[in-house]
Amino acid sequence: MDAIRQFIEVKDHSFQVYLPEGFTARRVEVIILPSDVDLDDELPQWQKDILDTRLNDYYKKPTDVMDFDKMIDDIEKRLL
Repeated sequence: MDAIRQFIEVKDHSFQVYLPEGFTARRVEVIILPSDVDLDDELPQWQKDILDTRLNDYYKKPTDVMDFDKMIDDIEKRLL
């Protein structure tokens, strides 16, 4: 089972969840937990800018990603 985790701002008692392209489940379970994470207080602006750029790139082309485990394997192979 794959899980999608997002931190989403609630506005006017509602929010919107973006699912990745190719997500085919017809029924999902939604669990809502309040988040203690306030990214505005935790991250410097330069990190927020990088995250915004990466998220925008992902939203434009969500299939252009590499599996994390495969990426680590590829890095380890190059280090040997």
